[in-house]
Amino acid sequence: MPAVFLKDRSLLFVSGAEAQSFLQNLITTDIAALEADEARPGALLTPQGKILFDFMIWRDGEGYMIETDAGQRDGLLKRLTMYKLRAAVTLAPSTEEGVTVSWGVDAEGARGSQGARGSQGARGSQGARDSRFAKAGVTLTRRGGRHGDGAEALYDALRISHGIVTSGSDFALQDAFPHDVLMDFNGGLSFRKGCYVGQEVVSRMQHRGTARRRVVTVSAATDLPGTGTEITAAGKPVGTLGSVDGGNGLAIVRIDRAGAAMAAGTPLLAGDTPVSLVLPAWSGLVFPASADEASA
Repeated sequence: MPAVFLKDRSLLFVSGAEAQSFLQNLITTDIAALEADEARPGALLTPQGKILFDFMIWRDGEGYMIETDAGQRDGLLKRLTMYKLRAAVTLAPSTEEGVTVSWGVDAEGARGSQGARGSQGARGSQGARDSRFAKAGVTLTRRGGRHGDGAEALYDALRISHGIVTSGSDFALQDAFPHDVLMDFNGGLSFRKGCYVGQEVVSRMQHRGTARRRVVTVSAATDLPGTGTEITAAGKPVGTLGSVDGGNGLAIVRIDRAGAAMAAGTPLLAGDTPVSLVLPAWSGLVFPASADEASA
């Protein structure tokens, strides 16, 4: 069972009598629907509906653990503190460094081995199941601290193969909507709970069906060029290459433009490299073949 330590991830612990309502009214994730051993993606949005901070969140004893990029943690803590006002909520960085992800047969067994959690909850448990990978048919758990020494490239290859993006490598914060990174399909975006920051914009996108930028997996017969390389069709931009693992990668593309190019037999290029694009099967999305189909 691979167990990979992600040194560039950090944890925040949110607790207190009003922790659930505080988070429920602020972030994209439906906290009330979060299962005891489940980790879901989430985001704190700008009022314009773009992702300001992205993270994973799971229940941890009487509170919630938020896992985010180490470079985001202090900014996220500051922003949450600003919203806290007089709410009965405690926000504190975890003393654990980094996060370990594990997947495979043993990770499935770990789901049944979690006993009662103390006040620190999942910090000492086998971890919480990542709902994004579950959608793709993979049982992967996340927990704080170092519990393995597998190469981080193993984890990157796994998420690339299943169309699971991460900020920084695959998209820039404050530049992407939740729909762009498939949060409407991976459990990170709720359309049923009450208002939260940016909710009006993402709800409008959902009901009008205006989301055009989507995550795709990218493949080539040779090694792909570097992250940030533009993907084009007939010289016109379609999207931008994100994480790369040899001849495989991720990108966020305009699926209407990519679909029209594919239907017309127009080659898609990442730089000068011919590529194929596939929408993650777990999303259920398909490429529209024309602008009319894209707006249907």
